[in-house]
Amino acid sequence: MRTERNLTRLDRVFARLDREPERPAHLDVPEMSRHRVALFAGTLAFYIAIVWAVLITSWLVRLDWQVMFFRPYQQWPELHAFVDYYVVLGQRGPTAVMVAAWLGWRSWRQHTLRPLLALGVSLLLLNVTVGAAKYGMGRLGPHYATTIGANEMWLGGDIFPSGHTANAVVTWGILAYLASTPRARRWLSALSAVTSLGVGLSTVYIGTHWLSDVLLGWAAGLLILLALPWFEPLITRTEARILGLRDGWFARRRRTAATKRPVSTPGVLTPHAPDREETPVREPVAAPRSRAPAYLAPGPHTARSDRTPAPPAGSRRPGHADRHPRGAAPAARPLSGG
Repeated sequence: MRTERNLTRLDRVFARLDREPERPAHLDVPEMSRHRVALFAGTLAFYIAIVWAVLITSWLVRLDWQVMFFRPYQQWPELHAFVDYYVVLGQRGPTAVMVAAWLGWRSWRQHTLRPLLALGVSLLLLNVTVGAAKYGMGRLGPHYATTIGANEMWLGGDIFPSGHTANAVVTWGILAYLASTPRARRWLSALSAVTSLGVGLSTVYIGTHWLSDVLLGWAAGLLILLALPWFEPLITRTEARILGLRDGWFARRRRTAATKRPVSTPGVLTPHAPDREETPVREPVAAPRSRAPAYLAPGPHTARSDRTPAPPAGSRRPGHADRHPRGAAPAARPLSGG
């Protein structure tokens, strides 16, 4: 009987790292439901109320000054080292890199660009809305306050609302927004809310923000997350356009490679008869060439019998004129007259 091996937790982790063959069908896109619209309206009202309370120098401004004079960093100095590291969770650069790396892996695994595009849209909205509010209201921070009890508005500052708090809400809340299951969305939403509030209170502890700055920054980040479903059609069109450009680029590359590839002419093959006996053909062997001795003079060679006798060199004896070569008929002698 064959039994299957039980998967350990490490096996399940490595299985999650594998790329899925196609985009999962259970990935739903949040819609702008009535519940979300009600939350958006309530958060917007809270945002306007905070701004109005600071403008009229209400009890909220007095609370800001009381917290500033309390100086939390002097009351609990042992927390200063931890808070210095914890506040990094609200800085734009480190958090954006970490979240983009995670969402980039999800985009590759699920064959979709939606996670990265949603992060890009949320960060763009964060820069536009929070940046405009910061420089538009120009509130000074606690370290640069000039008048005790004043709201310090329109004096060239840039701390209202808190950028650290709003950035923590958006960068960590986008993970909850893109969660695959409702359970994961609830847990990540609670975790991002606690993390962002902790980042905001860390800036109050250090003394770089008023308490009202943190409340307004938290509301500003939540408004961006609640408004993201309105931008889903834009994200879908952008994804389709980018993927279309990618497919067209790959198609052009394939056509270019096909035109540059040389076309080979197929050769003509002759059938071979396996039952036909082939007689090996011997190549003619050339006869060995005889080389003339090195002491003979070049030129045509004559046989010894055809040579005309000649006296040896240095001899006084004249040559025999009556001698003929062998095989030749002797010439007739003239008859004497006597």
